[in-house]
Amino acid sequence: MRAITLGHYLPGDSLLHKLDPRIKLLCLLVLIVTLFLVRTFWGFILFGAFIFIIFLIAKLPWRYFLRGLRPVLYIILFTLILHFLFTKGGKVYWRLGPLSVEEAGIYMGTFMTLRLILLVVTTLLITLTTSPISFADGIEFMLRPFRRLGIPGHEIAMMMTIALRFIPTLMEESDKIRKAQIARGADFETGNIFRRARNLVPLLVPLFVSAFRRADELAIAMEARCYQGGKGRTKMRELHTKPLDYFGLFTSFGMMLVILLGRV
Repeated sequence: MRAITLGHYLPGDSLLHKLDPRIKLLCLLVLIVTLFLVRTFWGFILFGAFIFIIFLIAKLPWRYFLRGLRPVLYIILFTLILHFLFTKGGKVYWRLGPLSVEEAGIYMGTFMTLRLILLVVTTLLITLTTSPISFADGIEFMLRPFRRLGIPGHEIAMMMTIALRFIPTLMEESDKIRKAQIARGADFETGNIFRRARNLVPLLVPLFVSAFRRADELAIAMEARCYQGGKGRTKMRELHTKPLDYFGLFTSFGMMLVILLGRV
């Protein structure tokens, strides 16, 4: 649970921290599209080198950053095994009945695993260097064109911000409940998968009750402050783009052009 870094923000004074949140969201979208345009392993090496340079600029701690990859480790392993066993083609390296590990499976498994890892790393760079309030301002700006279609951009941004903000809180709460249940004799480690799933009930029920209680308290606090959505609201800190922001966006588009023109 402590390995989950989603929703956390690490304050800093790096160039990445100083970027406009709207520009950072645009850069993230451009980089995600670029990542899905990569067609060769050389493209992943080039993209990985680009992300590594951004990581050095962000001045984030190595251990904390790598810890963010641990929660998706099972998804990465599942993707790798799935392609190894079910993607057919090329030389056969291992076979057991209908299951086999072939050359195409190894290639696609490694390819998709690298894409997934780089996708998570790129997203972590943005979330760890952007405060929840700035993140909400950026999302609200991105959804502003949809206001004419009746889509409430401010409310959606507020909900996403609250969700991100409460992920670390709920993780800490679940850790406290787990330790309290262990002190009362609960066992979450032994037994088969069905028994371990059944033993999670004493953990999930108090966690859901706590989540609903926090949501109710938050709603009462927002009503007490006369919150009525984004209508008529002003911002204490207005967002202004600087030359550094345009340089960051230009760099992201430059990376996309390199991948497209180089066909890597």
